[in-house]
Amino acid sequence: MKSVPIRGIIPALVTPFHDDESLNLEQMRRQTDRAIDAGAHGIFCLGTNGEFFQLTVDERVAVLEAVVEAADGRVPVYAGAGAIGTRDTSTIARRLVGAGADVLSVITPYFAAASQEELYRHFAAVAESVDAPILLYNIPARTNVHLNPSTVARLAAIENIVGIKDSSGNFDNILQYLELTDRDTFAVLSGTDSLILSTLQAGGTGGITAIANIYPHTMVEIFEQWLAGDLDAARAAQARIRSVRNLFRHGNPNTIVKAATNAAGEAVGPCRAPFNHLGDEALADIGATVAADHARGVR
Repeated sequence: MKSVPIRGIIPALVTPFHDDESLNLEQMRRQTDRAIDAGAHGIFCLGTNGEFFQLTVDERVAVLEAVVEAADGRVPVYAGAGAIGTRDTSTIARRLVGAGADVLSVITPYFAAASQEELYRHFAAVAESVDAPILLYNIPARTNVHLNPSTVARLAAIENIVGIKDSSGNFDNILQYLELTDRDTFAVLSGTDSLILSTLQAGGTGGITAIANIYPHTMVEIFEQWLAGDLDAARAAQARIRSVRNLFRHGNPNTIVKAATNAAGEAVGPCRAPFNHLGDEALADIGATVAADHARGVR
């Protein structure tokens, strides 16, 4: 199994579409370059912000191949391999490894309820199906399934389960993951942008961030200033994203992130229907917020 450093700021890239909702792979390559040029420590595609739930398996492979081509070995490439069932997840995982993914992110099963033992068996089976590092993905607000810290501790004993992205928004949950796993062999990353610095200070290794689609330099600055020991500068960078995160009050975060990325001058297109409608008031607020942030140097 390839050894990959699971650390730093890893943008959770949106999947660009043309106006007819077809894949825009040229823009996918551009967004990969843009993130790496801003100092990203990895690239994450096909996650929640990448609308994996709206993509066919062949489309997922095409997106990943575009990202791998653009990254060209400069940083590790993470790819979302989740599905509802264990068999489908394992099949997707093998295809994505074959297409060049360095690390697989595997979301908890969703729609149907799963016990902690069922979650353990699911992730263990997926891990056994591939020779690649696996990052667990906990996002209970979207899946209605929560990976308990005790279950994560059990899964961390499996050799190629190397970390977890926690998007619960609950910092105590992150602390429990850190307390019950070995920090030398298991990475804990924040999937909530506002908790990245707190996670680093607690012993986590970084963040997988949606806001990096809009402001990649600012997100990288959080990590780099923390690493350099300048906590005040890291706090200031973390605080600069508050205004754009407040935009989530307008609706689905994926939709808001894509609209704000478009407003920042990056033509990533719409989300796929039905998750692609924002009213004039929301669009005006998004545009004004991004313009104001740019005016004060947020990039």
